[in-house]
Amino acid sequence: MLLILTSALSFGQAKSMEFGFISDNDLYTSSKNDMYYTNGLELFARFLSKNNNEKINKKITEFRLGQYIYNPRYINEAAANNNNRPFTGYLFAEAGRSFFYNSESVLKTDFQLGFMGPNAFGRETQESFHHLIGYKNVYGWGNQLHNALGLQAHALYSKKLFPNKHNDFIDLHFQSEGNLGTIFTGLSTGLLTRIGFKRLLPIYDSNLHDASVSAQPQYNVREFYFYAIPSVNYQFYDATIQGSMFNDTSPVTFDLVPWRFNAEAGLKFRHNSFNMSYSFIYHGKELESHDVTGSFYGSIRLGFLIK
Repeated sequence: MLLILTSALSFGQAKSMEFGFISDNDLYTSSKNDMYYTNGLELFARFLSKNNNEKINKKITEFRLGQYIYNPRYINEAAANNNNRPFTGYLFAEAGRSFFYNSESVLKTDFQLGFMGPNAFGRETQESFHHLIGYKNVYGWGNQLHNALGLQAHALYSKKLFPNKHNDFIDLHFQSEGNLGTIFTGLSTGLLTRIGFKRLLPIYDSNLHDASVSAQPQYNVREFYFYAIPSVNYQFYDATIQGSMFNDTSPVTFDLVPWRFNAEAGLKFRHNSFNMSYSFIYHGKELESHDVTGSFYGSIRLGFLIK
């Protein structure tokens, strides 16, 4: 009886808040891969917001703190002044609101305030991390991009396709998103699919777009599926490649390759109060520079739901 009561209290409560982290690193895909977008860390907290719209299943408010780090392909001493991509970091705080509709459409919006350049502490973070894990020294940060203020707005819209042809183990969604700001400005669109190893949850309850929090008691929740989204991206501006839009004093900058093919695939899992995922992310060639190719990295996400 004690075990049953403990189980009921653990798994039968509403979970209206979630907190956790996201860790991106190219070393999650290969020990030899350390280039371009090389590391990212985000801490997040999200909770349910008041909702009086009958068409909306839930509204979720989210806050994040994050840092992204970029470096060239070669970071050895001999290549310290032969950079095929700028060194830089981007440090930001974010606030967002997500709307999950009963039709399983999703609208996510968020705003960021931050810094690119030395004020983002990318050099200190990367050098300390490499020292901690006994990885090779990094050379070339003396050429990093100069400081730039980050003001960003982002929106994502996802719509379920063929809603009348329901399938418990596979679905398809059209997804588009856009960034506008002083660091990134671009548009992306693609098709997203989920293939479930267990029966898929509705999008408004799934961790696909971070909708696991709920005002209703949840009992013995399980979620495990593969997802994939190939997409086309047009990038108008990227300060981490071109430098600040307000000055051109940075020592190393490059022109963009505006059209890119990107892809993301991975596994997402939920067991009651725990969310976790692993994603493999590919970005097509992003800039006009010698010896530049497409790149890839891994992303690990862990979240914990609480009352």
